[in-house]
Parts: sequence; C-alpha cells; structure tokens
Amino acid sequence: MAAAPRAAGRRAWRRGLALLWHQIRYEQLTFWRSPQSAFFTFVFPVVVIAIFGGLFGGIGESEFYYGRSALQYYVSTIAAVSVLGSCYSQLAIVLAARRQNGILRRVRATPLPASVYFVGLLAHCVVVSVVDVLLITLVGRLYGVSLPASSQLLTLALTLVLGAAAFCALGVAVASLIRDAEAAPSVVQFVLFPLVFVSGTYMPIHSGPLNGIADVLPVKPFNDALLRAFTTDHTGLPWRDLGVLLLWGAVGAVVAVRRFRWDPRAE
Repeated sequence: MAAAPRAAGRRAWRRGLALLWHQIRYEQLTFWRSPQSAFFTFVFPVVVIAIFGGLFGGIGESEFYYGRSALQYYVSTIAAVSVLGSCYSQLAIVLAARRQNGILRRVRATPLPASVYFVGLLAHCVVVSVVDVLLITLVGRLYGVSLPASSQLLTLALTLVLGAAAFCALGVAVASLIRDAEAAPSVVQFVLFPLVFVSGTYMPIHSGPLNGIADVLPVKPFNDALLRAFTTDHTGLPWRDLGVLLLWGAVGAVVAVRRFRWDPRAE
C-alpha cells in the first residue's frame, strides 16, 4: 500500500522537473529569438572590460583599488553589473512588457504552476549571468588577470547563484510596481544607476559615510563578495555580504508575492 503513494510522488516529481526543463528551454529560445538583444547582452560587458583593459591595464596593485590591480578590481565589478543587467534590469522590463501584452495572463490560464514559471525565469537568468561572467573572466585573462583560485570556486558559485536569485527577486518586485511597460526602462535605471555608482562599480569609493550606506544596499556587498572570490585564496565565505544579499532577496520576494499582478487590468 505504501508503494503506491511513493510511486505517485516520484511521478509528480519527474513531471515537475520536466515542466521546469521545458520552461527553461522556452525562456532560452525566447531569448535567442532576438539575436540583436542577445548579442548586446553578452558583448556590452565584454566591450567595457576590454576598454578598461586598454585604459587601466598598466595600473598595478594600489591602495586605491584596495590592494588589487585596476583590472582585478574591474573584472569583479563588471561581472557584478552584468549579473545585475540580466537578473534585475532585463527581467523587470520583460515582465512589465509581458504583463501589458497579455502574455502573463495567458500563462496564468495554463496548468503551468506559477512557481515553475518563475524558477524557470530564474534559471534562465543564472545561465545568462554565468556566460557573461565567463566571457568577462576570459577577457580579463587576456590582460593578465589571474583566474579565481580553486579554493574560491565554491564561494564564487554561491555568490553568483545567491546574487542572481536576490536580484531576480528585486527585478520581479520592481516589475510589480511598474504600471506602464514603456516606462519600465526608465524606472529600472532610476533605481539601478545611483546604486551602481555609489557602490563603487566604476570607481572605488573611499568615503566612509557613502560606504556605510552602500554596505547595507545590495550592490556593494555583491561587488565585495565577487572581488574576494576573484582575487584571494582565503578559505571561508563572506557571510556578511551574502547575508545582505539574502536579506534583500527576501525583501524583494515579499514585495513580489504581495504586489505582483498577472493581469494588466488589475493595475
């Protein structure tokens, strides 16, 4: 008698995995159906790090870059901003557009569970982010930046997954607050632009008060965790930085659950 419920549970588990895999493939196919958008998603951060390599490649380790070379610093921060672009900016804009175009309403009317839909989106964003980070790392290697130490690979992977999840949650939360898809890029950048700069993405910030503020916001802890993973061989996880990301991911998830709407008429 007990075998029947276990068999049903296994079938339900396999069906859930099949649905999730189908959704990830769907998101990937949708992404690549716009080759121009996909091209610039991967090329833009590569071009930025290549330009920075030409501009700052001769700057060695200095206190200005916290004891790192300029390119060690920028490989980490540009990798972080590429994850932001995939998991926060594009996700918020895509969801706002899909809601306004009625796509989300049609998805909601299908048997596909909402959890599978959003986990598929998250997995797609993680895949895009990982490819971006790999490309940036390879370009940095061409300029002499060392690859992450083997002892830091777990930290790097955990930071990327947790950061991607946190910024996806924040992207969904922001999408839930956007009423007009045409305004989505402006709203997204209005939130992201000051955060990126105050967090030292393009230039290290040596102001104590500004760093104190940025430390409790999500971008700087992500920058710092990636910088540690890329440029040190110390064991141990950056618990504080990961904790801040986890907290912001939880805040984004709560806002998304409470405010997200599938139907544009519900705005």
